[in-house]
Amino acid sequence: MVGGSSLRSEPNVKTNTKLSVLILFLGPSLIVIFVFFFLPVIAAFTMSFTDFDIYSLGNFDYLRVTGFDNYKKLLNEPLFWTALKNTFYFVLVGGPLSVAASLGTALLLNSKLIKYKSIFRMIYFLPVVTTLVAVSIVWRYFYHPRFGLLNYILSFIGLGPFDWLGDPNLAMPAIIILAVWKNFGYNMIIFIAGLQNIPEDLYEAAGIEGATAWQQFKHITIPLLAPTTLFISVITMIGYFQLFAEPYVMTQGGPLNSTLSIVLYMYQEGFRWWNIGYSTAIAFALFIIILIGTLIQFRLQKESEA
Repeated sequence: MVGGSSLRSEPNVKTNTKLSVLILFLGPSLIVIFVFFFLPVIAAFTMSFTDFDIYSLGNFDYLRVTGFDNYKKLLNEPLFWTALKNTFYFVLVGGPLSVAASLGTALLLNSKLIKYKSIFRMIYFLPVVTTLVAVSIVWRYFYHPRFGLLNYILSFIGLGPFDWLGDPNLAMPAIIILAVWKNFGYNMIIFIAGLQNIPEDLYEAAGIEGATAWQQFKHITIPLLAPTTLFISVITMIGYFQLFAEPYVMTQGGPLNSTLSIVLYMYQEGFRWWNIGYSTAIAFALFIIILIGTLIQFRLQKESEA
């Protein structure tokens, strides 16, 4: 009996040991995540139900609980809907363009037509690691109506000059072009990794059967790249919904609020006008929008696989 009880206790000892080691290694990280992520999120969510402003920051006696007033104000504020429309325009146009540019470049660099592939990969990836504020400043001069390089190039074919950042109809497309150029290199690397995981035997068998390059791309590449495409689409959508630096540096949300994004609007309300409670309500509204968009993409992916 003594031997039997000791044998039964050994698995418990091993389980407790593993649990202790797990807590030892993960505990510090979990504490840091809780303190610097979950606590601020909980505090911000609580703050969204108050009228927290610069006066409350100096004296908490001025702080009042307003319930859902900030969210009601959000729904009745025309500027919020303008910022939401601009953000959706940026996401729905810039997102697919970025994914398409990334996939096209990845297919080109993964083919046997290109030599010195590593050099091209490095060149295309350089914009990703470049500071976004510095890039935005350079592109602001690139778009200059009189001295910009883009208008100078277009003048050779009889077009322009265009006031790229001063025209409400051109400002957002100009920012989309910058964003696609800045971000496609990261997605390109992920697409190349996905393409290299597709067995060459499938393409060889399809070629023997007489399949064209388009048919191979349609029936082999696209289906097998579906998980990679879903991942890239989700992270691109989440990143593009957080549009801030480009309009902040290049247009300040103008002209006529045509480039005002949700995050820029949140920044203006929170740090220019010090309506901090209202700005946190904008942040959680953006969170809900991103969450819904992500769930929709996962749902569409499951339906396509079925």
